[in-house]
Amino acid sequence: MSSLAAYFDDALLRDVLIQARSGGADFAEIFAEDSFACRMGLNDRKIKSSTSGRSSGVGIRAIYGTTVIYAYTNSFARDDLIETARAVSRALHGDAPLSVMDLTRCNVPNLHPCEKLPQVVDKNIRTALLHRVDALARDYSPLITQVDASITESVQDVLIANSEGLLATDRRIYSRMGVSAIATAPDGDRQTAYNAPGAMAGFEFIESLDIDALVRETAQSAVLMTKAAYAPACMKPVIIDNGFGGVIFHEACGHSLETTSVGKNASVFCGKIGQKIAHEAVTAIDDGTIPNSWGSINIDDEGMPTQRTVLIENGILKAYLADYVGAKKVGVPRTGSGRRESYRYAPTSRMRNTYIAPGNYRFEDLIASVEDGLYAKKMGGGSVNPATGDYNFAVQEGYLIKNGQICEPVRGATLIGNGADTLPKISAVANNLAQAQGVCGSVSGSVPTNVGQPAIRVDQMVIGGR
Repeated sequence: MSSLAAYFDDALLRDVLIQARSGGADFAEIFAEDSFACRMGLNDRKIKSSTSGRSSGVGIRAIYGTTVIYAYTNSFARDDLIETARAVSRALHGDAPLSVMDLTRCNVPNLHPCEKLPQVVDKNIRTALLHRVDALARDYSPLITQVDASITESVQDVLIANSEGLLATDRRIYSRMGVSAIATAPDGDRQTAYNAPGAMAGFEFIESLDIDALVRETAQSAVLMTKAAYAPACMKPVIIDNGFGGVIFHEACGHSLETTSVGKNASVFCGKIGQKIAHEAVTAIDDGTIPNSWGSINIDDEGMPTQRTVLIENGILKAYLADYVGAKKVGVPRTGSGRRESYRYAPTSRMRNTYIAPGNYRFEDLIASVEDGLYAKKMGGGSVNPATGDYNFAVQEGYLIKNGQICEPVRGATLIGNGADTLPKISAVANNLAQAQGVCGSVSGSVPTNVGQPAIRVDQMVIGGR
């Protein structure tokens, strides 16, 4: 249950909404937030940071047609809320409809149970766990010269009320562990590997992790890349592995399917609902309902229940991700995708858990189907132009494929392409779906999102290298 209900009675909420609409707005909304966050970080065998803090405030939005006016305050006091509402009402002028529908409190089912809030966990438990991560990584190989590890947790309570009568509260709890290992070769070359599993859950998620396997995988990847030759620059088939491999779809295609882009005609997929945009092997889904998943939500930041949205089905574009304003601009149904980092941001359409659905191939079959190509086992960072879909992503761990076999490791590879051009080239999808956690930035701030896919075969990709 949200802690905010005690601060805002129905009369106060109605008064603020009436004031926000008094300049002629078609719609007004209140988003109140009370958040607690803590982070502990280890570096160079020492706990270098241990911080916690609380943030609270209220954002008030007035919508005139599809024009949004937004203001916020970090105060819950009545006078400050009324003044903030008055600020959004003054922005545009028109008739003054003062009606606000009676507020109806929504019963929001909690799909994401939590057992241990961060406030009840002894910091010595976190300290011991981080030191264990450091010791395990250094024990793996003498080439491991630096280890960074962190535990980040947060609790966000929200209250949402609007002039259409909605009144909803929700609590979001997040936990995440980050592990980074740097391996240094005898010649001084340094390679980094990183993993950061997370969930919409309490500290019990951290306790459930297989720490030995997580650290071993991270250290192994860093050490292996110090012994790898540089990847050749070429154009070849690429097998992109499951999990974080889905970052390419998320960045190069997912953002272009948000009404944030479509509503501005800044997407290559504008006006293509019902058209074939991908190979028939590709079905892509954005699902906010997966229990305890990092990108899941009970309700979005506009108070709408979350849902499972099929974006692409057998290559056919089926839907966009739409928030309140985006739905009006584009003329599509809302999808429970209005998200924001905090009360300081107005919401826009955002992804949740976005992934390519599993196919019928085995991973081994995909590898065997490639005579000469690249296996991108782990993806790293990259850059994307959302308007065009052009992308450039680093391969954190890669291998050459020769005669249907995974061969020697290579480093320094980048995958270069365009989202709309790549989708038709994904001709085979494996059955080993996995998801990985990230933080996605956009105009409404940074929000937790999952990326995912099974292993996929892309028939041709430009591979940057040496």
